[in-house]
Amino acid sequence: MSQLGETVVVTREVSRLPRTIGTILAIVGIVLMLSGAATYITVSKTLSNEQITTAADACLPEMRVTGPFTAYCQAQVIAMHTTEATGGKTYAELAKDDPLRQTAMTSSFLRASLFTSVVAFGLAALVILLGALFTLTGVALRKLQGDVV
Repeated sequence: MSQLGETVVVTREVSRLPRTIGTILAIVGIVLMLSGAATYITVSKTLSNEQITTAADACLPEMRVTGPFTAYCQAQVIAMHTTEATGGKTYAELAKDDPLRQTAMTSSFLRASLFTSVVAFGLAALVILLGALFTLTGVALRKLQGDVV
């Protein structure tokens, strides 16, 4: 027990684990943001290289397809035109010898490709967001340890 007037020094061992985890999270976050951005740019450039322009009656008319919104609009308008051309019948509903069956099949392939790019854009954006959250969490952990980042 300490006496009155006596100075008591309390030492606390600081765990390095939060600092290490903070560093790892920050690095992983940066890698995620860079890879998400690279994916987004790659998909955009690939679509742009196809030189697709949305139809005049699309939700975003007469625009180059380079992003998720124009890709989605073009897929929707392809579906609309195909439905009109086939009288509302799908590929499976058309007779095997019906010449419109090829139109329905091509339409289905084009729409699937466009929707795949929309999903890729969405995943890339999600990875960028998660990377930002990982980075911020890592920085916060390091700051709680008293480190200056």
